[in-house]
Amino acid sequence: MPGIIIEHLSFTYPGSYTPVFSELSFSMDTSWRLGLVGRNGRGKTTLLRLLAGELKGRGRIETTAQFDTFPFDAKTEGTALYCLREAVAPFESWESDMERLLAQGSEESLSRWGEIEHLYSAQDGYIIDSLIQREADKMGIPADQLDRPFLSFSPGERTRLLLCALFLRKNRFLLIDEPTNHLDMRGRDIAAEYLSGKPGFLLVSHDRSFLDRSVDHIMALQKNSIRIERGTYSSYRDNKQAQDEYELDQNERLKKDIRRLTQSAREKAEWSDKTEAGKIGSHAADRGYIGHMAAKMMKRSLSIRNRIDRSIEEKEALLKEIEFTDALSLHPIRHPARVLISALDLSFHYEGGPDLVSGLNLRVTQGQRIAIAGFNGAGKSTLLKLLQGTLTPTGGTISRPKDLIISTLQQETGGVSGTPFELAGREELETDYFLTLLRKFGFPRESFTRDAREFSMGQQKKLLLAASMAKPAHLYLWDEPLNYIDLESREQIEDMLKDTDATLVFVEHDRHFVEKIATDIVDMN
Repeated sequence: MPGIIIEHLSFTYPGSYTPVFSELSFSMDTSWRLGLVGRNGRGKTTLLRLLAGELKGRGRIETTAQFDTFPFDAKTEGTALYCLREAVAPFESWESDMERLLAQGSEESLSRWGEIEHLYSAQDGYIIDSLIQREADKMGIPADQLDRPFLSFSPGERTRLLLCALFLRKNRFLLIDEPTNHLDMRGRDIAAEYLSGKPGFLLVSHDRSFLDRSVDHIMALQKNSIRIERGTYSSYRDNKQAQDEYELDQNERLKKDIRRLTQSAREKAEWSDKTEAGKIGSHAADRGYIGHMAAKMMKRSLSIRNRIDRSIEEKEALLKEIEFTDALSLHPIRHPARVLISALDLSFHYEGGPDLVSGLNLRVTQGQRIAIAGFNGAGKSTLLKLLQGTLTPTGGTISRPKDLIISTLQQETGGVSGTPFELAGREELETDYFLTLLRKFGFPRESFTRDAREFSMGQQKKLLLAASMAKPAHLYLWDEPLNYIDLESREQIEDMLKDTDATLVFVEHDRHFVEKIATDIVDMN
């Protein structure tokens, strides 16, 4: 029997007229490694929050499981080992309480000591250090490194360590929301391998390779329903495309049938009208026979029309789940110069700090799509800022034509506000083109007058990406353009970039995207 049953779940955010979920019902087993997918704004994070009890909807959630979420607030002051212990359970507090209660020695104190000791033991308090060391090693972080301050680890390493702590909590079903956003390619490979050996979680991720290696079931939030199937994201995508193609083919056949039946119904109705008119001037017996035949033809015509209407309704119901995505377009400006940026022996460091970029040579020529690769902290975003000109090199030279127009995309969405109409005005964008891009990204028209702070993270990133695309430029500099963006839109972006001669330098950790799009790779490791 499934461990989690959801029945008739409905939820609408306060002040909104559009429900996120309406009468949603499904079940899942607590041993599944379940990937949660769906277009931005469809409610993936909202569903996690409903399951965790952070939001209250209508309907019923029946389960004996307890839910924990990722990311979560954790202590960050102290060694990594200490912070991870406290992320699993309040061991330090329990140890202090047990020591105090033993010292008191009263019957009541010893009884309370026994209760806390039971919790401590049940959560593996006596062996928790060795368990943390074992899990950290699986995540590529040796045990002898755990005495370092937690904050001395990179954001990606901290993400991997906190995932270890999450899986050491007992009897939990884990709700993991986009853990890959701070992981480089190596970190994603390690985390995917780690998750593939852990049961009992619901994972939101937009990285196709990561999902394929991590999960054994897929839950897809479709336009009007939910779909759950066993397998990877790739197998789900293949099945979904096959189903969509079948339904579209059936729809084309239906349209042909409709045209044929409609013409037949029209001809029979015309025959019936002519026959009815022919009764005038006929003998009484003839008029009766003609009237009878006309009535039969009218009845048959009505039957055909009813059959057509039923067929239309049945097929429209099938087509409601097809994800129609329109092709995106990018219109770069051609520059007279073949080389747009030239960097020679380029170096950069912040005052008092180590070199983030050192001795780099790079030429960006028109039509190239250059991926900047490297571990977290290797200086990838710094290099983009140097190419843009917002940072000045501390060594070497960088040159670009004075009239070069650059369109940029930042990594994070923090600070985005105002309606799409207002953003178009502030950035002096061609409004129609900008809004058309948003529509192709799945934005409803009513969202054009909503403040971007109300959007999901994925919608905010799409807003900034569309703004960069709508700005005519010779060169595009994009820092992790796929962060938070749904899988269907990633495919739209890939198809667009393959069909354009735009010059692009980008940082991205989605292995599938890099392999498909990059013409050249600059490795900063």
